[in-house]
Amino acid sequence: MASSEGSAKTGSLFHRLYVGTGAFDIVGKRKRWYIFFGLLVLVCIASIGIRGFNWGIEFEGGTQIQLPAHGTHGVITTEQASRVFTDATGKQLSSTQTIGVGDAANVQLRSESLDPPTVEKAKQALFEQLQPVSANGQPSVQAISDSAVSASWGQEISQKALIALAVFAVLVTVFLSIYFERWMALAALISLVHDIVITAGVYSLVGFEVTPATVIGLLTILGFSLYDTVVVFDKVKENARGILGLTRRTYAETANLALNQTLMRSINTSVIALLPVLGLLVVGYFLLGSGTLQDLALVQLAGMLIGVLSSLFLATPLLVDFKMRDPRFKQQAERVRARRANAARKAAEREAEEEFDPADDDALAAELRRERAFAAAASVPARTPKAPPRRGGRPSGKRKR
Repeated sequence: MASSEGSAKTGSLFHRLYVGTGAFDIVGKRKRWYIFFGLLVLVCIASIGIRGFNWGIEFEGGTQIQLPAHGTHGVITTEQASRVFTDATGKQLSSTQTIGVGDAANVQLRSESLDPPTVEKAKQALFEQLQPVSANGQPSVQAISDSAVSASWGQEISQKALIALAVFAVLVTVFLSIYFERWMALAALISLVHDIVITAGVYSLVGFEVTPATVIGLLTILGFSLYDTVVVFDKVKENARGILGLTRRTYAETANLALNQTLMRSINTSVIALLPVLGLLVVGYFLLGSGTLQDLALVQLAGMLIGVLSSLFLATPLLVDFKMRDPRFKQQAERVRARRANAARKAAEREAEEEFDPADDDALAAELRRERAFAAAASVPARTPKAPPRRGGRPSGKRKR
């Protein structure tokens, strides 16, 4: 019995999702969503300010040394390689990780910028103590590679990324202002900034390394977030056409109906888009151990998820609050409430008239009068009436003719 009731409730939920008749009051509960997103933004900003980011070597500059994870003495761990490097150079590593799996696995060491003699000293120490083997299965110092990255290159990447972000935001604002209206453009832009802050906060909280792949993924998710917002706004625009001359729904109710009508579409689109990204994260991180795939997948996963949530639960409620600042929409909402109050009053009067029927009242009064008459008759004792007196000389029989 419990399982059948649970399935009935689940069926009802999915039915309401697919029908989209406005059963979910998202706009009406927008203050709760504001509190939720506000707390989320505060946590992310606090993490960015306190913990900061784990910048990659491309942004900070430094030296990177890479060697095979297999040696003549067995598997080479990051702890072993880190200990040998520190003993040989006296420098601390900024990060260590194992990339790849199986025979293709490599140990990657990153540190501050080192001069060429120090790099050669570190490579020689790693070869002598760990004996990494090359592709032919023989120990070789040539199997250990090194590369140096200047911090100026990372700064150039950051500047170009910020320029691209600013140009994207300007173009988005202009497009939405022309195609929709200024309030929709403002709500979409706030939602976009929110998505960037949350995604950056996730990177700060998790501690993943920020690389050029992260920047590429961040620019990618902005388009996805904007796409879902435009879909919802387009439905709001369609439903709200000519609303100022109507009294059926307020603008908030119209926007909420549009959200319900696009809710299932947003869920389906998001699931289809997130599954490949989740697979990329699993394959890149757990199977291949590739840092690039890991960085690209994480930023896309976090950005797509928060982008969908903000387009549904933040952008549209913000749009409603912006529109309700207009006196015309306030007056329209008052007319809707007045019409509903008038209809409710008339319905109550009809119901009262149906409950009170004068014919029923007359019948009841007649029934009460009959009962009182019967009661009065029952309280008086019965008397036999006297026979009428006979007239003298007239026989009681028939008259003679």
